[in-house]
Amino acid sequence: MAKSFSALVMFFVVMLGAFPAAAAPTPLDQVQQTVDKVLEVLRNKSMPVAEREDRLRTLVYDRFDFALMSQWTLGPYWRHADAQQRQRFIDLYSELLEANYLGKIEAYTDETVRYLGQKVENGRAEVETEVVTSNANIPLTYRLSRQGGEWKVYDVVIEGVSLVRNYRSTFGEIARKDGIEGLLQQVARKVEEQKAAAGKNGKKG
Repeated sequence: MAKSFSALVMFFVVMLGAFPAAAAPTPLDQVQQTVDKVLEVLRNKSMPVAEREDRLRTLVYDRFDFALMSQWTLGPYWRHADAQQRQRFIDLYSELLEANYLGKIEAYTDETVRYLGQKVENGRAEVETEVVTSNANIPLTYRLSRQGGEWKVYDVVIEGVSLVRNYRSTFGEIARKDGIEGLLQQVARKVEEQKAAAGKNGKKG
C-alpha cells in the first residue's frame, strides 16, 4: 500500500513537471494590455470627458515610470539637484506630459495598433508597435525597464524621435543657463500654460 501511494505521488510530481508554470508577462504583453485598455476607453464615446481623462491618467501612471524618465531627461543635471528638487521635477514633468498628451484625447478617431515585436536584454526592453491611421502607419517604440514583475515605460520613440532625448535637449539648455531652480520655474509656467489652453479648448467644445 505504501509503495502504491509513493508511486502515485511520484506520478503527480512527474506530470506537474511536464507542464511548466505559466510564463511571466513579457514587456510586449504588458504594453499591449495597457494600450488595449487605453483604446477601449477612447472608443467609448458615451463616457464623460472628465471620467475618460481620469481613467487614461490612471492607466498611464500605472505603466510609466516618471521617476526614471525624469532622471534620464535631466541627464547630468539630475546629480546637481537635491532630493526636493528632484521630486518637484518629477511632479512637474509628469504634469507637463499629461497636459500635452492626455489633453488631445478628443483627436482620436479609430486608429488601430499593431504589435511588431520586442527586444529584451539585461532588465531593459524595447517594444515595437505601429499606429495604423487612415493615411499613414506611424512607428512607435516603447522603452521599458523591469521592476520586479512589472515592465515600466521610461521613454517613447515616435517616428524615430525620442521623447526623453527631445526634452533633455530643451531642459538641459535651460538648466545650463538658469540652474535647476530656473528650470523648475520655467517648467511650472509651461504646465500652467498648457492647463489654461486645455481649459479654453474644453469650454469651446
